[in-house]
Amino acid sequence: MRDLTSDTITEAVISTMRDTKDSRLAEIMESLVRHVHAFVRDVELTEEEWARGVDFLTRTGQMCTPTRQEFILLSDVLGVTMLVDALSNRRPAEATQNSVLGPFFRDDRPQPPDAADISGGLPGTPLFFEGRVVDREGAPVAGAAVDVWHSDAEGHYDVDVPGRVDPAMRALFRTEETGHFSFRSIRPSSYPIPGDGPVGEIMGATGRSLMRPAHVHLLIEAPGFQRVTTMLFPSDDPYLDADPVFGVKDSLVASYDTYAADSGPGRGPTDQPYTVLRHTFVLELLPAD
Repeated sequence: MRDLTSDTITEAVISTMRDTKDSRLAEIMESLVRHVHAFVRDVELTEEEWARGVDFLTRTGQMCTPTRQEFILLSDVLGVTMLVDALSNRRPAEATQNSVLGPFFRDDRPQPPDAADISGGLPGTPLFFEGRVVDREGAPVAGAAVDVWHSDAEGHYDVDVPGRVDPAMRALFRTEETGHFSFRSIRPSSYPIPGDGPVGEIMGATGRSLMRPAHVHLLIEAPGFQRVTTMLFPSDDPYLDADPVFGVKDSLVASYDTYAADSGPGRGPTDQPYTVLRHTFVLELLPAD
């Protein structure tokens, strides 16, 4: 452990962890040390740059609150979230594909009845959402828990709406015997990811756009099936090919059909144009143990 050099320090660090009892932890820690050391050598990191990196990570942690997770956002914009998801959720093409959870999921959401209005009275184009949850054979999945959350017409989630205390544009539904669920809300808008923190600094320094395409988040769970964390993007959104968190997949791009007031298939008369979004979600069985 003495007189270590840039060539010998990596093996020295790894040797200190030889008594790790958890074999998976030992594997992860050794790989982490090797990759971090290789990165430092590759770019010949200076002391000043190292200090700036430590400061960046410190401020990232300090930015986290119960309603904002800057570290998740950092993982998202570096593509780590989607990479972990791709490795962890290999599904057949017929099953609904995963996407990023994002930093705005909340456990404290209402559980209204089917077809409820979850907009919280916020202004925007009315949205009628009609969903169905099935298995790969097309059989309905009854009693599935379906979490929904999305932004408003200005791109704000409820936690960012000034003066807003109660949850809005988010809810937990249960599918009916037919696998159906539905709700009314307002059409979400594309929006910038938070740019007022350390992640925003990185995005600006690297010339990347903050704009996410509009989407509705969904998290679906049912006994015996793999959980699906996904979202649906409108096919006409201009930011589909520049999503800063890499969450867009072709199978998740949907038609947000807009109709004139008092026309089309909306639930009841409307005094303004409205959007109807229909989608079938296909769950994959849990692997046999």
